[in-house]
Amino acid sequence: MLLRNRTILLTGAARGLGAVIAGTLAEHGANLIVADVSEDDGRATAERVGARFVAVDLGDPDSIGRLAGTVRENTGGTLHGLVNNAAIATGIGGVPFDEIEIDSWDLVQRVNVRGTWLMTRAVASMLRASGSGRVVNVASDTALWGAPNLMSYVASKGAVISMTRSLARELGPDQVGVTAIAPGILATQSTDYVPQERHDAYANGSAVPGSQTPRDVTDVVAFLLSEGALTLTGQILPVNKGFVFA
Repeated sequence: MLLRNRTILLTGAARGLGAVIAGTLAEHGANLIVADVSEDDGRATAERVGARFVAVDLGDPDSIGRLAGTVRENTGGTLHGLVNNAAIATGIGGVPFDEIEIDSWDLVQRVNVRGTWLMTRAVASMLRASGSGRVVNVASDTALWGAPNLMSYVASKGAVISMTRSLARELGPDQVGVTAIAPGILATQSTDYVPQERHDAYANGSAVPGSQTPRDVTDVVAFLLSEGALTLTGQILPVNKGFVFA
């Protein structure tokens, strides 16, 4: 029960990796608040794990502000952990860099990069108030090895990695640790666009062969949110069975 008596906010909890993270955090005893732009699926996740659901659109600063206000009202102004999992991934694969539409590029950066920054900023005072706050950003190992035909997403996750290191410096004096995980390809709805040959390349090319499931990474997230994880602040963990090393 790594997270007993710790209040955690998880974005992007409706489906895929986020839904599995929600279940794992609940198993570890977290007092969990889950958020997503998809209200029906988000509420279903919340009901399944015994969490509170709040709708949020990470592309809308006002929506982020409303979420932070709700969290403050329900926690008394103290938050122990934030998981920045929400991101746009579906439907952006297979496009060479010189064919990406500008609007598509801007949308990915607005949600994945600006949304992560604004979400962290919105709850930073509550994390500081806890005396042992933790932020876990969900990046991607595509940003470590440079996946082709996926530049808008890869660039956004590279920015998340850089923000993680900068935030660790700024929040560290307040005993707030900031880390990122960089998973490989997982079998979720958000990776349906990935060609099967790329799934096979991961399964066959990792140091530990075999496909990777969301549950393979979620216990790592739980530990990074725990009080004992502060010494890992600023680190990027490629939770990918050794497909690529940091």
